[in-house]
Amino acid sequence: MRDILWTRHPAVRTGDQLTKGERAADVIRNGMGSWPFVAAFAAVLVGWMVLNSHLVLGARGGHPFDRFPWILLNLALSCLAAIQGAILLIAARRADQISSELAQHTYQIDQQTLDLAEQLAARTEEDLQLTREVKELTEQVRKLTLAMHAHLGCERPEPTVTSEQVWLTELQRLG
Repeated sequence: MRDILWTRHPAVRTGDQLTKGERAADVIRNGMGSWPFVAAFAAVLVGWMVLNSHLVLGARGGHPFDRFPWILLNLALSCLAAIQGAILLIAARRADQISSELAQHTYQIDQQTLDLAEQLAARTEEDLQLTREVKELTEQVRKLTLAMHAHLGCERPEPTVTSEQVWLTELQRLG
């Protein structure tokens, strides 16, 4: 079996994980649904017709094994058409099963991604709340420091950085 992308997908069962029927359906689907099969089938039909026509025309005194209008060929093609419908349904059911396994895996991954996104949003909101609390506490410390300096009669120190500047710097860093 040629290497198809979904055969390497972790959600799709392959190899020993498949039943014999599923492996057969894969082989038939990949075989009958290919251009080499169509070309080989056309070559067999043309070969059959040429061989019988050559023998009918009397070349080398042969007798055709399937006289015109090729009754045996018609019987073989009718039998093939009868069984081909069932074979194609089996192959289509296997393809549906593969699509279902891929869809289930995609759904599970989407659910995990959604859960992670919700957790990330909650943590971001917690971080934002903590940052707001730090800003408020920084402002309270600044006010208390100024009040303490005023109570002790010390010179009021000029702040080199305001809490708003700290807040803006932190927001830019988080970016």
